[in-house]
Amino acid sequence: MFTGIVQGTAPIIEVTERANFRTHVMKLTPELLVGLETGASVAHNGCCLTVTKIEGEKVSFDLIKETLRLTNLGELKEGDVVNIERAAKYGDEIGGHVVSGHIVTTAEISKIFTSEDNHQIWLSIYDKSLMKYILHKGFVAIDGISLTVGDVINNRFCVHLIPETLARTTLGKKRLGDKVNIEIDPQTQAIVDTVERVLHQKEQDKLLQQEQTQELSAQQE
Repeated sequence: MFTGIVQGTAPIIEVTERANFRTHVMKLTPELLVGLETGASVAHNGCCLTVTKIEGEKVSFDLIKETLRLTNLGELKEGDVVNIERAAKYGDEIGGHVVSGHIVTTAEISKIFTSEDNHQIWLSIYDKSLMKYILHKGFVAIDGISLTVGDVINNRFCVHLIPETLARTTLGKKRLGDKVNIEIDPQTQAIVDTVERVLHQKEQDKLLQQEQTQELSAQQE
């Protein structure tokens, strides 16, 4: 589990490519290395990865086919920087919202508006079916950053970034057309899916009742 509060950034210093498989070697800061062990979970741009090797400040992570398919990590190269968050521990402050580290889709940055102390980014989600979970003032994790959804128009939505977020994460360096990882809020998804199931069941019950009424009328005739 994660909180969506990025603790720092780290560069990729080595990439090993195999068929539908990658290994990233990251250079982590001393703060991010404290207590880190092989097998631990670390979020990279919001995607939960497992530590496979630790050699001083160099830490290795494996990326499998599904990770490469669903996230932007497979497009990164040596020298690129990613957002890092260590897994939350029991009792930690949840400054953002509960994040699983399971990326569901990616989105393209379609517009960027900047002014003094304000930075607005508009995003277009690749999997349009997921837009029903993106609600005004709801939560969304973008490259592992817990953010509040601003306006929602058709298949696009925006977020507003404060200077601290721009300084602490990679979002301030993003450009038009860049791809970011998206994790929807699991509570929002649960509520939307539950409402859809209830409404569907009511519609099915209504149709069944109509069929029964028609059959009864036919028998009486």
